[in-house]
Order: sequence, then structure tokens, then C-alpha cells
Amino acid sequence: MRKPPLPPSFNHWVSVLVMTLLYLLLIQVADRSSFDSVVIPLLGLFMAYGGYVMNWRSNSTRQDQPVWLLFGAAIFFRCLFLLTIPRLSDDVYRFVWDGRLLANGFNPYLYLPGALVNTKIATMAGLDVTLFQKLNSPNYFTVYPPVNQALFGLAAWLSKGSFFWNVVWLRVPIVLSEIGTGWLMMKLLRLAGRNPNLALLYGLNPLVIIELTGNLHYEAVMVFFVLLAVWLVNHYAESTRGLVLSAGVLVMGIATKLLPLLLLPLAIRYLGWRRGVAYSVLTGGFTALLFAPFASVELVHNVSSSVGLYFQKFEFNASIYYMLREIGYWIEGYNTIAYVGFGLSITTTLGIVWIAFRWKNPSMAVKLLTTLTLYFALATTVHPWYICSIVAAAVFTRFRYPLVWSALIPVSYFTYHTLPYHENLWLTALEYGVVAITLIAEMRIGERLPHPAEVD
Repeated sequence: MRKPPLPPSFNHWVSVLVMTLLYLLLIQVADRSSFDSVVIPLLGLFMAYGGYVMNWRSNSTRQDQPVWLLFGAAIFFRCLFLLTIPRLSDDVYRFVWDGRLLANGFNPYLYLPGALVNTKIATMAGLDVTLFQKLNSPNYFTVYPPVNQALFGLAAWLSKGSFFWNVVWLRVPIVLSEIGTGWLMMKLLRLAGRNPNLALLYGLNPLVIIELTGNLHYEAVMVFFVLLAVWLVNHYAESTRGLVLSAGVLVMGIATKLLPLLLLPLAIRYLGWRRGVAYSVLTGGFTALLFAPFASVELVHNVSSSVGLYFQKFEFNASIYYMLREIGYWIEGYNTIAYVGFGLSITTTLGIVWIAFRWKNPSMAVKLLTTLTLYFALATTVHPWYICSIVAAAVFTRFRYPLVWSALIPVSYFTYHTLPYHENLWLTALEYGVVAITLIAEMRIGERLPHPAEVD
């Protein structure tokens, strides 16, 4: 007989009320150039969230039933941002720029904003100087994949030239994806015989809510598609239908953010060589189909040039790379990012392959978490919203260092309190130092929160 839902406690109601007030405060006062206006509300939010993390198991014996108040609160917190303009990120202006180009019949991959402003095409697409001046990378070609571009274009078309409504329509797919992610996490946790309330580790995480829904980052859509692909493989088990459907859905994640490409070695390892290679080939074919409407020689050149510059020029909130950069300064006397970045990319690739095929004991969930951790540990650029994918992976493992990382990475916003931007490397060292200590402690003392084995 199915147990009735677990009722919310008084503490749950108090936590929801406090977090609601803090989100409203953040919406009203947050300013990227004012570190205090960001860190103080976030501190309160993570204290409330931390109380949930440390006490995720109720004293009730009905621990396998969702606390619907908290799942409803996770959706409600996201809806609070629905009619707001992002205050902590300026990426939204490029989303609007690309979307207006696409909505007016122009291929966004072919036009450099710096060369397009004040032209006839810009006028036809509603791209004025005010919007151009807010772009953070006006001299780089867009790198956003086709599903992203389609959502940008749809939002621009629905908004009919209104910037406000453009932002609202950009946010709708993110909120819907987050709801879907919560549902999928619960289903996958139940499938593994685990408490579905663990999905709230992601659903209530303040960084996830603020960076994805609040600041309009499409990692939310990517996470949803990846989880849906995993669910389809498990739901249809050995059937070819499930394999094809899952590959098609995973491609939607790749065509939103390229990060899921890192998971293909794990897919091969999980499915076996025959089915895994077939799955990868299907994924590659479907990806090519999604890029086909934009395909041209110029697209390949423009996107590859921007991606290459990203790895060879951009640097923000890195860890291992910053240490190697200092060694490079000491030896060569200049920034060696071009060489170090390339070397770290090779190391990351080899490490991902080793994790997938040579690391024998861990579950697939731990391998996934380790793959993402390795990637971001060796990256030259780690913005706060990047960590949301690691938080999602942590839900299915015993490790909680990603939650610590999510609480600490907002210190990187200190960079924006001055012009020109300047990072405080002491804060960066504090962030990664605490995360590393937490990871080492979890590896040494094992599981600190008692729950069943990890998802395989």
C-alpha cells in the first residue's frame, strides 16, 4: 500500500518564508558592481539551504514520500524571477541580439556584432546602438549552439521588439526545464531505490536558482535533456527504440550547451562497445542535422575561431590553471595561456577517457561527477553557473563537495566591483581550498549523510 505524502513541518514553512524574503531582497538590491548586495542575501540563502542539506531526512519513517511544500517552493522561487531583468549577468544582451537576427531571417553565426552595428541589417533586425553597447563580447562571433539559437529566435519573435518581454520569453524554457529536471530526478532516484527528496539538493540550491533562472543561463535546459536521455535509456532498457530516442534527446542537450559531449565515453562504457558506438554515431548524426540549417564554411570558421580564442585568451576563476600560469610567468616572463590551455585540454581529454574505461570500481554517477569535476578543475574559465551541472550530478552520489563549491563560487563576483575588472586571487584560493579540503575529507571518511548506494 502506497504511503501518504510526508507533511511539511513548521521548520519547512519558516525556511520557505525566509528564503522567499531573501530572494525578493536579492531581486531588488543585487548589483554586480556591489559585492555586498550580492553576498549578504546569498549568505542568508545558503544558511537556510544548508539547514536542509544537513537535515534532509525527517524523523518520520515515511522518508520515501516527497515533501511537496519544498518542491512547490523550488518552483515558486524560480517564478519570482520570471518578470525580472538579470542583474548579475550581461549575457542576456547577446541572447537578444542573436535572437533578433534569427527572427528576422539572418544567420547569427555569420555576423560579427562589431561589424554589423549601424548597418541596414542591424536596422531591419532591431539591433540598435544601445543594445550593442551592452554586449560583453561584441568582437566575437556567437558560439551558442542551434537549440539555444532557436529559443533565442522564438523569444525575439514572440516579444515583437520589446526587450522586457524578450527576456520573459527567454526565461520560460528555463523554468519549464527546471520543473522537468525535478520530476526526472525524482523518477531516477526512485528507480535507484533512493529518497526522491534528494532532488531538492538541486531544486533548492540558491546558486542554481539565481544563475539559471535569475541570470538566464541555459545549463538548465541542458541538464533537463541529459537527464531525460538517461531516463529513456533506463526506461526502455535494451530496446533500439530507447537508444534512438535517448540519442535524439541527448543531442538536444548538446545543441544547447556542448558540455554533454564529454559524456559520450561514459555512454559507451555503460552501454557496451556495440550499443555505445551506435549511440555515439546516432548522436553525431543528429547533431549534424541540427546544425544543418545554419551550415556554411563561414559558420565553421567563425565558431571555431571564437571557441579557440575562448580557450587561448579567456581566464576567470580558474584553479589549477592559475597555478600553472604563475609558473609560466616565472619561467617565461609572460602569460602562457596559449600553451597551458592547450595542454590542459589534452590532459582533460585523456583523463575523461581513463575515468570512463579504466576506473573500475565507482558507479556511473560517480564517474559522471568526477568527469565534470576534472573538466572544470582544469578549465581556464569557471563562471558560477558552470557549477550547476556538477550540483545536478552530485544528487545521485554520496558526495557533497559540489554543494560547498556552489556556496563559495559567488565570491568570484568580487571581480566586478572595480573597473577594469580585477580578480582577488586570495578569494579564489579560499574557494578552491575549502572545496579541495571537503573533497579530500569525503574521500577519506566516506559517506557523511546516510542513504543507500549511489546510482549506477
